[in-house]
Amino acid sequence: MPTVIPSVSETVVRVNYSETDQMGVVYHARYLVWLDVARCDHLRHSGTSYRDLELAGLRLAVSEVSVRFRQPARYDDLVRIRCWVRDVASRRVEFGYAVEHANDGRLLATATTSLLALDENLALTRLPDHVRQALHPIADPIRLE
Repeated sequence: MPTVIPSVSETVVRVNYSETDQMGVVYHARYLVWLDVARCDHLRHSGTSYRDLELAGLRLAVSEVSVRFRQPARYDDLVRIRCWVRDVASRRVEFGYAVEHANDGRLLATATTSLLALDENLALTRLPDHVRQALHPIADPIRLE
């Protein structure tokens, strides 16, 4: 039987000064932006892009987000965001994330997001078959709690 390689994408960002708070650590809301960037990169790696989905009349709207902060990221750190699909249903897709220090691998945060499929009028719709087939759910490569 052939070995299946898990579909985990990686995105690296550098913390810039404007992303830090008075304590010198990355402001918590900035992680949501990084999750979005990693999710869009993951879609590209899966053979589609958010732009392609929008041109086809599909919107993916975040309906839930959960972030567990473990250690702080600081100015000028390189941060790696690993992203994968946890679950795909007819109208929803759930992503998992591990936010790590890129140089030493320290786990900085874990997260999940659930997105709903909406049409151009922002009404709930079904994910097209080709999108569901492109997004391969895998077991979490790390513990998210």
